[in-house]
Amino acid sequence: MRRSGFPPFIVAAVLPLLAGLGRAAGERGVDRAGAAHVPEKSTATLGESWIGHLRLSLQNTSLGGVGGWGPAVPQTGPGSSPPPRESLDQPFLLSGRDLYRLNCQACHRGDGGGAPPEVLPVTSLVRATSSRYFRDKMKERGLPVDEAQLARNAADAEASLRKRIRSGGEKMPPFPQLDRAETESVIAYVKQLSGVSEAGQAPRPLEEPVTRVGELLVKGTCHVCHDAAATGLGYRVDDGMPPALSLFTERRTPAQLIRKVREGLAEPSLSARHGRMPLFDYLTPEEVTAAYMYLLTEPPGRVPASPVGPPAASPGGGGRPKP
Repeated sequence: MRRSGFPPFIVAAVLPLLAGLGRAAGERGVDRAGAAHVPEKSTATLGESWIGHLRLSLQNTSLGGVGGWGPAVPQTGPGSSPPPRESLDQPFLLSGRDLYRLNCQACHRGDGGGAPPEVLPVTSLVRATSSRYFRDKMKERGLPVDEAQLARNAADAEASLRKRIRSGGEKMPPFPQLDRAETESVIAYVKQLSGVSEAGQAPRPLEEPVTRVGELLVKGTCHVCHDAAATGLGYRVDDGMPPALSLFTERRTPAQLIRKVREGLAEPSLSARHGRMPLFDYLTPEEVTAAYMYLLTEPPGRVPASPVGPPAASPGGGGRPKP
């Protein structure tokens, strides 16, 4: 079993919270046999947030905020009881759906529909990769089918999709932190979500250490809105400036962060209209805990200044270059 290697003070801070928390894989009953996978070493999250990079504010963008606003529905009923406690050394098993939740759902929604016109439906982008999908549509309309052209269009769309994930788009952030196996798993899931998955066995869940899960969540979801370069002092959500990532661990316990992310937590210094961030109740308590532990072990920071031009994003580091 892979050892976590966490310093004792981190274990002491987080271990009480893990009482009653199970790994996401166990909670959803996925295959406990993960695929052979060695993720890249975790790196710190660097630079300004994505909405900061685009010079947007919380009031004029849907990026990172398609979750519900306002008080959360109390977590009651079947499935609300916490699963059995497991060790810090237990790896997560992440399916393509899990990776989609950690990296994509905050902008593209659970059904892939996005928030048009700003956030395009991921389903439309993915369906363009399927010759079969467009062949069936053309036949339904009685249009002639050019198989060679369909194959070329699908290949171009597939390459464009992979490039979009890696390098981003006009408003979509890049995801260089996803390695090849994680990218393939996400693509397989969004094809299934879009109704164009090919026949064959779905990729097996990937075994990921706790800090890797936290890294993916922070870089894929939190850093869209929360700056890593800010000092963390004097933030005002009223002005479209959410708190910096550093405050996640400086001013909140793990339990408070879980409540803030999954249920909402009013900020007494802010107006009622902006006193809550979107609710991310599709994230599990153990995934939020993983993000907390990642931020403790890999504190966020500013991209080092460059004497020539603006700072560039660190490969896999989640940094955002300035425009």
